[in-house]
Amino acid sequence: MAVPDYQTLMRPLLEALQDGQVQTMQAVTAKLVAHFQLTQRELEELLPSGRQTTFANRVGWAKTYLSKAQVVQTVGRGNVQITARGRELLERVSGRIIQNDLKVYPEFQAFKVAGRGKQDTQAGPSLSAVEPIDVSPEEQLDQLYTELSAALADELLSQVRALTPQQFEILVVQLLVAMGYGGSVRDAGQALGRSGDNGIDGVVKQDPLGLDKVYIQAKQWASNVGSQEVRNFSGSLTYHKASKGVLITTAGFSPSANDTARQIGNIILIDGETLAELMIQYGVGVITRTTYQIKKVDSDFFEGI
Repeated sequence: MAVPDYQTLMRPLLEALQDGQVQTMQAVTAKLVAHFQLTQRELEELLPSGRQTTFANRVGWAKTYLSKAQVVQTVGRGNVQITARGRELLERVSGRIIQNDLKVYPEFQAFKVAGRGKQDTQAGPSLSAVEPIDVSPEEQLDQLYTELSAALADELLSQVRALTPQQFEILVVQLLVAMGYGGSVRDAGQALGRSGDNGIDGVVKQDPLGLDKVYIQAKQWASNVGSQEVRNFSGSLTYHKASKGVLITTAGFSPSANDTARQIGNIILIDGETLAELMIQYGVGVITRTTYQIKKVDSDFFEGI
């Protein structure tokens, strides 16, 4: 048989997790291979880019969509588990599970809206079902890029949340160094990661000589950071006689926290979504898998012949 599409993989993937246990994606993938009785040749079939197998790519997308609908959850690195919502979905939908079945969940709707940019939440099927007559090839590429980036950011943030607090502090320092703080000096950034630092988790030099420094506080939280934490960080900056600070979290900030930071004036807030976007932009924790070059006719060349 042909390699099943990602929507066809959704139900078997959920069923493979029905026992409620935390399982590795490697184990789940093996169950899917057995379920569909895929041959070695089918498993080795590559995408047109030649960089990844078709089956692995489609399993990844099935897992991404199910995760965004919160019918499965990521537990640590490379592990998944079905949720109560996932059990409900298996009972509610008797046959093949497709994207439309996930649209009842607001989290999935929000993910699709982010993937489509400013398109309306009720704007029909996903890009894979859009006919070429609806949008130009350039628009299709732009939409695909946006959706791929949104999925990458989501997966990246899941990986970051699975880090230890010490690893998270190191990561945020490395990100700021990658953004150009401290120039090329080897000690441009330092993750303190020890008690007694008076609310400071890391320090990054703002210039190669270290004449000015940016102090960092990293909060690997699941809930939003409130205004009190911003005020506490401001007090830590005062203690260290620091003029600038960056408060980073894997979650978000409450409206009052944003207001407090604006009033204080020298604290930049970076939430989980922004953190993932910056990591992608500056190549921290990600690699370029494929590069496509879109070319057009050079009219000047032909006019000059």
